[in-house]
Amino acid sequence: MLSRVADSLYWFSRYLRRAENCARLVGVNGQLELDLPRGLRFAWEPLVETLGVQAQFAQLYPDGGETAVARFLLVDERNPSSMLVSLAQARDILRSIRETLPQEVWFKVNHMHLDLQEGAERGIARRYRHELLARVVDGCLAVSGILTANVSRDIGYQFLRLGTALEQADMTSRIIDAGALGLIRSRLTDDAATIRNLQWMSVLRSLEADQMFRRHARARFAPAPALRFLLQSRDFPRSVAFCLVRIRQLLPSLPHYQPVERAVLRALALATDADAESLVEAGTTALMDEIQRALASLDDELRIAYFRA
Repeated sequence: MLSRVADSLYWFSRYLRRAENCARLVGVNGQLELDLPRGLRFAWEPLVETLGVQAQFAQLYPDGGETAVARFLLVDERNPSSMLVSLAQARDILRSIRETLPQEVWFKVNHMHLDLQEGAERGIARRYRHELLARVVDGCLAVSGILTANVSRDIGYQFLRLGTALEQADMTSRIIDAGALGLIRSRLTDDAATIRNLQWMSVLRSLEADQMFRRHARARFAPAPALRFLLQSRDFPRSVAFCLVRIRQLLPSLPHYQPVERAVLRALALATDADAESLVEAGTTALMDEIQRALASLDDELRIAYFRA
């Protein structure tokens, strides 16, 4: 396989998963704001920090607020990590490699992109946002289903899976960090325990993990077990450890994989050695930053090994 095609498949799957996670993040937390008790308010700005684009946001939207954050994260073409830009990037990549994937994938991605462009302004409003985001999430899941069911398990498919797993590990770490930064605020210090529980439940829901967590935990909800589940579970497909183990399992099917495997093991050790109880008390930001740097190093090793001449 040409390195250009492998690179395109890898980034196509990354952009697709990025768009899906962005839709989930905004949609779930918008619903959370509606369900909050009186006296609590939802802080939208940490969602921008999730994607590491707070400097651009502050420059473009100095007043902030829900509508500004939703616009910036979902449909602002000046934000390189917005849902619209991610889908556009996936569509542009797919156009150049259409012969390598089923035709239905092109139809679905193209339709999602056009639908999002046409409904962008209307979809920003809270009243219509959930419907728009649900269509994007369903569309991304449909594409993933087509790829799983209809693509030959050749080397190209392995690069699709690599991109999906790496992007999900990165997004999971960022969503954890957003929750720990404080999505819910209150003027009363007595609400601290309630707020922390609500924030971590929001993190689980953003990753569609709340039901699976309850099934595995079989105990009353607590933040530390939730964090441990999202970092270290070997059974839940969106946990950091699961994604990195999947990448490691894929590597023996590729040539010259030893440097990449070492990078995977470094990132995996950060997740599996973490002490969830102390992180909940002290904050997750330092560890999540370290994990994201390790994932960036893993991406560099993949590029050196397979994508760069």
